[in-house]
Amino acid sequence: MTLGSGTRYRAADPVRTTRLVAAAAAVLTVGAGLALRAVADGDVAKYGGDALYTVLLLALVVLAAPRLTPLTAAATALAASWAIEFLQLTDIPAELSERSVVARLVLGSTFNAPDLFWYATGAAAGWLVHTAVNSSRPHQEPARR
Repeated sequence: MTLGSGTRYRAADPVRTTRLVAAAAAVLTVGAGLALRAVADGDVAKYGGDALYTVLLLALVVLAAPRLTPLTAAATALAASWAIEFLQLTDIPAELSERSVVARLVLGSTFNAPDLFWYATGAAAGWLVHTAVNSSRPHQEPARR
């Protein structure tokens, strides 16, 4: 597109924009999780953290694959959360968690059935936000060359 002065104007790349929003969402989600741990304890902190874990995974999924629909991104994040939770039925996460703080944060150590519900809650919340963000942004035609 050319503006009146002959200056070429190029619309923002929607994939790049989606990735930037997803990266910001990931950072905000980690901040929200840390803030939750600072102000709450017990079930509120634990289950809120579970929901935020899936929201973080959703943001990372969108960062890696920005063209996914909100439903597909949320389903992928939920499937990953559930897979990790069910992996805790084996000894693998517990053994890795003993050796690494990162493994403990990512994999946990013990299976807890209520976590499955809170992961679904996080996926639903993330899906709602992702859908709202997608619908609020104007859809642009790809640039012609």
